[in-house]
Amino acid sequence: MTATETTDTTLRTVTLNVNGQTIRQEVESRTLLAYALRDAGLKGTHVGCDTSSCGCCVVLLDGDTPAKSCTMFAVQAEGHQITTVEGLGSPGDLHPLQQAFWDQHGLQCGYCTPGMLMTAKAMLEHNPDPTDQEVREFLSGNLCRCTGYNNIVKAVQQAARVMRDEAQAQALAGMVPSTPEGGAQ
Repeated sequence: MTATETTDTTLRTVTLNVNGQTIRQEVESRTLLAYALRDAGLKGTHVGCDTSSCGCCVVLLDGDTPAKSCTMFAVQAEGHQITTVEGLGSPGDLHPLQQAFWDQHGLQCGYCTPGMLMTAKAMLEHNPDPTDQEVREFLSGNLCRCTGYNNIVKAVQQAARVMRDEAQAQALAGMVPSTPEGGAQ
């Protein structure tokens, strides 16, 4: 090690808000967010490259900002709301993206899928009606070595339609006048 290199092994307690839960951990200052999440039992965040090339480690910060957790320190995530793939849905109540990936065969080995899902969710928060080209461009930072991407794009488009339909139904439901007892007229 040269005089200009440092290794920060200082332990620090971090408090992370992950999927609506508070997690407190003691980590080295240099611990990457991906490893802190995995150490907390959240195994859906995968680490494929440690260089931010593959996108397997994508999580959402503050609801709609995708972040590659293999290049972010856990201490940098304090004060942010973190959503991992475990925060999308549950086995009995899949998020539209999870259901669409299942329906459209948007996964094979599944290693890249958590990062794809989280990146796609961020995209759909900002663009609820993307073209195929826009989906491909937004997912360009996520690598899949199995599927060839066509079914992933189909899955994102299916989820976008379902999410738009759900949003429209909720908007219409809010427009229906109700009686004083709470029922619709």
